[in-house]
Parts: sequence; structure tokens; C-alpha cells
Amino acid sequence: MLVPLGRALTALEQPALDAHGLAMWAYSVLLHLDETRIRTQAPLAEIIRADKTRIIPVLDDLAARGLIRRQPDPEDRRVRLLSLPPEGRRLRDAVQSDIQRGEERLPARLPAADRDGFLRGLQALHALAELSPRKATDGR
Repeated sequence: MLVPLGRALTALEQPALDAHGLAMWAYSVLLHLDETRIRTQAPLAEIIRADKTRIIPVLDDLAARGLIRRQPDPEDRRVRLLSLPPEGRRLRDAVQSDIQRGEERLPARLPAADRDGFLRGLQALHALAELSPRKATDGR
């Protein structure tokens, strides 16, 4: 049941992404990069569940468009520190707003009590999914 729902939500998101010229991976980078202002590429890839080599072209494109900054770490020149400049933040917020409006249409079709329970359940499942297998088994 979750896979078809996920596909439906992805289909609802795609027009907003297209309108703003972003791919889903690029949007994921913009969303997660702001949680911590500066982050290296490898942990960012892990958080968005992408292969670290796969996001390099995404990061290259976002940097070329001025949507993220990539700077050498003064302590380790092999590492790139990432930050979200105002233009990246504005685009992220605009896309997020458009996507949320689209996503609200689907649960709005449910009766209020069902909608509230569904959203609570999704939040609980999301929290469980955020636990990595290592964290779940080693007690962290």
C-alpha cells in the first residue's frame, strides 16, 4: 500500500519540481543541507540516502547555479563544506510550499478523524524509518 501511495505523492511533487527546474535529488540536498548549515558531502549523501558519488553531479549543478556553496575545509582540503546561500534557501522554500499545497489535496479527501490518524501514523513510521539498522541494534 505504501509503494503506490509513494508513487502518487511523487507524481504530485514532480510538476512543482519541474516548474522550479529541480530534480528530486537536488531538492533533497536543499532540504537537508539547511538543517546543519555546513556539512561535508559524505554525511549529506548518507542522510539523503544517496551514494556519495551519485550526488557529486547534483552538487556541481547546484553550485554552478549559485544554490549551494562548496568550500574547502580549512582543516582538511580534501573535504568540501556545504552551505545554503539565500538564493538556495528561497528556491527551497518556494518548491517546498508548492509541494505541500499539492500534497495537502490527497489527505484532504479523508474525513478529519481519519486524516489526523493517518498523519500521526505517517509521522511515527517516518521516525522509525530514520533509525538506521546500526543505531537500532547497538542501542543508540
